[in-house]
Amino acid sequence: MARYTAAVCRLCRRSGEKLMLKGSRCFTPKCALDRRARPSGRQFGRRRRLSDRGLQLREKQKARYTYGILEKQFRRLFGKAERQSGITGENLLVLLERRLDNAVYRLGFADSRSQARQLVQHGHIMLNGRKTDIPSCLVKEGDIIGWRERSTKTEYYKQLAPSIEGRLIPSWLSLDGEKLVGRVLSLPTPDDIETKFEGKSIVEYYSR
Repeated sequence: MARYTAAVCRLCRRSGEKLMLKGSRCFTPKCALDRRARPSGRQFGRRRRLSDRGLQLREKQKARYTYGILEKQFRRLFGKAERQSGITGENLLVLLERRLDNAVYRLGFADSRSQARQLVQHGHIMLNGRKTDIPSCLVKEGDIIGWRERSTKTEYYKQLAPSIEGRLIPSWLSLDGEKLVGRVLSLPTPDDIETKFEGKSIVEYYSR
Protein backbone atom coordinates (compact mmCIF):
# COMPACT_ATOMS: atom_id res chain seq x y z
CA MET A 1 0.00 0.00 0.00
CA ALA A 2 1.41 3.41 -0.99
CA ARG A 3 2.00 5.88 1.80
CA TYR A 4 3.99 9.02 2.59
CA THR A 5 7.33 8.04 4.17
CA ALA A 6 9.31 11.30 4.23
CA ALA A 7 9.65 13.63 7.25
CA VAL A 8 6.16 14.86 8.15
CA CYS A 9 7.49 18.06 9.73
CA ARG A 10 8.26 19.25 6.21
CA LEU A 11 4.55 19.17 5.47
CA CYS A 12 3.79 21.59 8.30
CA ARG A 13 6.57 23.91 7.14
CA ARG A 14 5.26 23.71 3.58
CA SER A 15 1.73 24.54 4.74
CA GLY A 16 2.91 27.35 7.01
CA GLU A 17 1.02 26.12 10.09
CA LYS A 18 0.88 23.27 12.59
CA LEU A 19 -1.10 20.29 11.32
CA MET A 20 -0.50 18.27 14.52
CA LEU A 21 1.09 15.41 12.58
CA LYS A 22 3.27 14.36 15.52
CA GLY A 23 0.77 14.74 18.31
CA SER A 24 2.05 16.14 21.60
CA ARG A 25 5.52 16.77 20.13
CA CYS A 26 3.98 19.69 18.21
CA PHE A 27 3.46 21.50 21.54
CA THR A 28 7.11 21.17 22.58
CA PRO A 29 10.20 23.23 21.63
CA LYS A 30 11.15 20.36 19.31
CA CYS A 31 8.41 21.38 16.86
CA ALA A 32 10.11 22.00 13.51
CA LEU A 33 7.72 24.82 12.58
CA ASP A 34 8.64 26.78 15.72
CA ARG A 35 12.34 26.27 15.13
CA ARG A 36 12.35 26.90 11.39
CA ALA A 37 9.15 28.26 9.89
CA ARG A 38 10.26 28.58 6.26
CA PRO A 39 9.71 25.63 3.88
CA SER A 40 12.54 23.14 3.49
CA GLY A 41 14.87 23.44 0.52
CA ARG A 42 16.95 26.25 -0.92
CA GLN A 43 15.34 29.69 -0.79
CA PHE A 44 15.66 32.10 -3.72
CA GLY A 45 14.90 35.66 -2.65
CA ARG A 46 11.43 36.69 -1.61
CA ARG A 47 8.60 34.22 -1.79
CA ARG A 48 6.07 35.02 -4.49
CA ARG A 49 2.47 35.79 -3.59
CA LEU A 50 0.25 32.75 -4.12
CA SER A 51 -2.40 32.90 -6.85
CA ASP A 52 -6.00 31.88 -6.19
CA ARG A 53 -5.20 28.48 -7.70
CA GLY A 54 -2.19 28.17 -5.43
CA LEU A 55 -4.29 28.98 -2.35
CA GLN A 56 -6.85 26.35 -3.35
CA LEU A 57 -4.09 23.79 -3.84
CA ARG A 58 -2.66 24.62 -0.43
CA GLU A 59 -6.04 24.03 1.26
CA LYS A 60 -6.43 20.71 -0.53
CA GLN A 61 -2.93 19.63 0.45
CA LYS A 62 -3.48 20.63 4.08
CA ALA A 63 -6.55 18.39 4.20
CA ARG A 64 -4.58 15.51 2.71
CA TYR A 65 -1.65 15.99 5.05
CA THR A 66 -3.88 16.30 8.13
CA TYR A 67 -5.66 12.99 7.53
CA GLY A 68 -2.68 11.23 5.94
CA ILE A 69 -4.32 10.46 2.61
CA LEU A 70 -2.66 10.21 -0.80
CA GLU A 71 -4.09 12.05 -3.80
CA LYS A 72 -5.85 9.11 -5.47
CA GLN A 73 -7.73 8.14 -2.31
CA PHE A 74 -8.53 11.76 -1.51
CA ARG A 75 -9.93 12.35 -5.00
CA ARG A 76 -12.10 9.25 -4.69
CA LEU A 77 -13.44 10.49 -1.34
CA PHE A 78 -14.19 13.88 -2.90
CA GLY A 79 -16.18 12.15 -5.64
CA LYS A 80 -18.25 10.38 -2.99
CA ALA A 81 -18.90 13.69 -1.21
CA GLU A 82 -19.93 15.23 -4.53
CA ARG A 83 -22.54 12.53 -5.13
CA GLN A 84 -24.16 13.07 -1.72
CA SER A 85 -26.90 15.62 -1.20
CA GLY A 86 -25.95 18.84 0.54
CA ILE A 87 -22.83 21.00 0.42
CA THR A 88 -19.91 19.11 -1.11
CA GLY A 89 -17.25 20.78 1.04
CA GLU A 90 -19.06 19.92 4.27
CA ASN A 91 -19.77 16.38 3.06
CA LEU A 92 -16.04 15.91 2.44
CA LEU A 93 -15.12 17.09 5.94
CA VAL A 94 -17.64 14.68 7.48
CA LEU A 95 -16.34 11.74 5.41
CA LEU A 96 -12.76 12.50 6.44
CA GLU A 97 -13.77 12.70 10.09
CA ARG A 98 -15.64 9.38 9.89
CA ARG A 99 -12.51 7.41 8.99
CA LEU A 100 -11.78 4.72 11.56
CA ASP A 101 -8.19 5.85 12.15
CA ASN A 102 -9.45 9.38 12.83
CA ALA A 103 -12.10 8.09 15.27
CA VAL A 104 -9.39 6.12 17.11
CA TYR A 105 -7.31 9.30 17.31
CA ARG A 106 -10.27 11.40 18.48
CA LEU A 107 -11.02 8.91 21.25
CA GLY A 108 -7.50 9.43 22.58
CA PHE A 109 -6.28 5.90 21.82
CA ALA A 110 -3.37 7.39 19.85
CA ASP A 111 -1.28 10.56 20.01
CA SER A 112 -1.56 11.25 16.28
CA ARG A 113 -3.52 10.03 13.27
CA SER A 114 -0.48 8.19 11.91
CA GLN A 115 -0.16 6.30 15.19
CA ALA A 116 -3.90 5.55 15.11
CA ARG A 117 -3.53 4.22 11.55
CA GLN A 118 -0.76 1.92 12.72
CA LEU A 119 -2.89 0.60 15.59
CA VAL A 120 -5.69 -0.23 13.16
CA GLN A 121 -3.40 -1.82 10.57
CA HIS A 122 -1.75 -4.02 13.20
CA GLY A 123 -5.12 -5.41 14.25
CA HIS A 124 -5.36 -3.90 17.73
CA ILE A 125 -8.77 -2.26 17.18
CA MET A 126 -12.18 -3.90 17.17
CA LEU A 127 -15.18 -2.40 15.39
CA ASN A 128 -18.51 -3.77 16.59
CA GLY A 129 -16.75 -6.81 18.06
CA ARG A 130 -14.77 -7.64 14.93
CA LYS A 131 -11.09 -7.03 14.25
CA THR A 132 -10.80 -4.35 11.59
CA ASP A 133 -7.47 -3.49 9.97
CA ILE A 134 -8.72 -0.98 7.37
CA PRO A 135 -7.99 2.61 8.52
CA SER A 136 -10.20 4.14 5.81
CA CYS A 137 -13.31 2.25 7.00
CA LEU A 138 -16.10 4.77 7.68
CA VAL A 139 -17.77 4.55 11.08
CA LYS A 140 -21.51 5.12 11.44
CA GLU A 141 -23.91 6.00 14.21
CA GLY A 142 -24.08 3.31 16.90
CA ASP A 143 -20.69 1.74 16.10
CA ILE A 144 -18.58 0.53 19.02
CA ILE A 145 -14.80 0.93 18.89
CA GLY A 146 -12.76 -1.10 21.33
CA TRP A 147 -9.54 -3.05 21.78
CA ARG A 148 -8.75 -6.60 20.81
CA GLU A 149 -8.52 -8.71 23.97
CA ARG A 150 -4.96 -9.74 23.22
CA SER A 151 -3.95 -6.10 22.74
CA THR A 152 -5.12 -5.17 26.27
CA LYS A 153 -2.10 -7.09 27.59
CA THR A 154 0.41 -4.94 25.71
CA GLU A 155 2.60 -2.36 27.46
CA TYR A 156 1.14 0.40 25.28
CA TYR A 157 -2.40 -0.33 26.49
CA LYS A 158 -1.30 -0.47 30.13
CA GLN A 159 0.30 2.97 29.82
CA LEU A 160 -2.65 4.39 27.90
CA ALA A 161 -5.35 3.39 30.40
CA PRO A 162 -4.33 5.78 33.24
CA SER A 163 -3.29 8.62 30.91
CA ILE A 164 -6.48 8.84 28.85
CA GLU A 165 -8.48 10.47 31.66
CA GLY A 166 -9.11 14.14 31.11
CA ARG A 167 -8.78 14.03 27.34
CA LEU A 168 -11.32 16.04 25.39
CA ILE A 169 -13.63 13.82 23.34
CA PRO A 170 -15.74 15.27 20.49
CA SER A 171 -19.47 15.46 21.15
CA TRP A 172 -20.23 12.90 18.43
CA LEU A 173 -18.24 10.27 20.35
CA SER A 174 -18.40 8.86 23.87
CA LEU A 175 -15.75 6.96 25.82
CA ASP A 176 -15.90 4.47 28.66
CA GLY A 177 -12.67 5.40 30.46
CA GLU A 178 -12.49 2.17 32.47
CA LYS A 179 -12.94 -0.30 29.61
CA LEU A 180 -11.48 2.03 26.94
CA VAL A 181 -14.43 1.46 24.65
CA GLY A 182 -15.76 4.24 22.44
CA ARG A 183 -19.16 4.64 20.83
CA VAL A 184 -20.26 6.74 17.86
CA LEU A 185 -23.22 8.69 19.22
CA SER A 186 -24.01 10.43 15.94
CA LEU A 187 -22.40 11.38 12.67
CA PRO A 188 -20.07 14.38 13.01
CA THR A 189 -21.24 17.75 11.75
CA PRO A 190 -18.99 20.48 10.28
CA ASP A 191 -19.31 22.36 13.59
CA ASP A 192 -17.82 19.36 15.45
CA ILE A 193 -14.73 19.26 13.25
CA GLU A 194 -11.73 21.36 14.16
CA THR A 195 -10.18 21.89 10.75
CA LYS A 196 -7.31 24.03 9.53
CA PHE A 197 -8.53 24.12 5.94
CA GLU A 198 -11.56 25.29 3.98
CA GLY A 199 -13.78 22.77 2.25
CA LYS A 200 -15.03 25.46 -0.14
CA SER A 201 -11.50 26.01 -1.52
CA ILE A 202 -11.08 22.27 -2.10
CA VAL A 203 -14.33 22.18 -4.10
CA GLU A 204 -13.15 25.15 -6.17
CA TYR A 205 -9.83 23.39 -6.82
CA TYR A 206 -11.48 20.27 -8.23
CA SER A 207 -14.13 22.26 -10.12
CA ARG A 208 -11.62 23.61 -12.64
